[in-house]
Amino acid sequence: MRDAIILTLAFLSLKVSYKSHREANGFTWGPIAEVAKLFAGIFICIVPVIAILRAGHEGALAPLVSLVTSADGQPNNLAYFWLTGALSSFLDNAPTYLVFFELAGGDAKHLMTETASTLAAISAGAVFMGANTYIGNAPNFMVFAIARHRGFKMPGFFGYMAWSGLVLIPTFFIAGFLFFG
Repeated sequence: MRDAIILTLAFLSLKVSYKSHREANGFTWGPIAEVAKLFAGIFICIVPVIAILRAGHEGALAPLVSLVTSADGQPNNLAYFWLTGALSSFLDNAPTYLVFFELAGGDAKHLMTETASTLAAISAGAVFMGANTYIGNAPNFMVFAIARHRGFKMPGFFGYMAWSGLVLIPTFFIAGFLFFG
C-alpha cells in the first residue's frame, strides 16, 4: 500500500507540476535509470544466494554460517554486524539485509523476540556501513550520479572510500564492540 501511494504521488507530481520547473532544476531520468538497472541486477542475482543460505551448515556457504555462529550454536552478533556491514559497503542495504536475515534463520517472529540483538546487529551493519562507498547506499550513488551529471567533480570510488574509512571504520569499531561485542 505504501509503495502504491508513493508511486501515485510521483505520477501526480509529474502531471500537476510545471515542466519548466523540472527543466530549471535540470531534472533528467538518466541517474534514476542508472540506479534502477543496478538494483534490478542485484535483486535478480540475490535469489540463488538466498537459496544457498537456506542449506545452512550443509550448504556451499557453510563457512559463512560458521563465522556467524558461536561454538554453542548461538549467533555471534559482532560477526553479523561486521559481515553485514562489509557486504552492505558494496551492495545496497536492502539486499544485504535480506541475505543476513535469511542467514539468521529468516523467521521474523524469532528474530524480533528471542534473537532481537542479532536482528539489531544485522540492521545496524546493513544501514550504517552502506555509507562506506558510493555503491553501498542508494542515496550515495544517486547523489554521485546527479552531481557528476551536472558537472561537479566528485571523488573517485577509492578516494571516497579512503575518506569514509578514516571516519567511519573507527566509529563502527567502537559501536560494534559497545553494542554487539
